[in-house]
Amino acid sequence: MKRDGELWRFAKLRQVKFLNNIVEQDHRRIKRLVRPGLGLKSFTSAARTIVGYEVMAMICKGQVACAPATDMKAQGDFITALFSAAA
Repeated sequence: MKRDGELWRFAKLRQVKFLNNIVEQDHRRIKRLVRPGLGLKSFTSAARTIVGYEVMAMICKGQVACAPATDMKAQGDFITALFSAAA
């Protein structure tokens, strides 16, 4: 897959089970936020809500280059552009 360009060339295969816990721990906060929202009526609104949780987590961790964690104005502009709504 790396040769075909389907997989990032620096991707590593984690053969030890406990190393995958890093990913699970990253989503622990998201899981806690989603549970109260399980009663949403439509799939569309639930999907948009979960995407919002994910985006905010990415911004807080500094994973979005155009919206640093310390710049509130840039974060607001990014969210407005992303969701095309007033933030």
